[in-house]
Amino acid sequence: MMISSVEFFENLPPKECASCGDVIDEMHECYGNDCQTCAEEKVL
Repeated sequence: MMISSVEFFENLPPKECASCGDVIDEMHECYGNDCQTCAEEKVL
């Protein structure tokens, strides 16, 4: 049985930082895989 697309997206796990594993508070225009802290460390 197929589930609706809404149900599929509601059941996705939260996005995690690729570097430290913390949960990322996503913004609609952001496709990054690192949290703000890790992203800032990479720039410096």
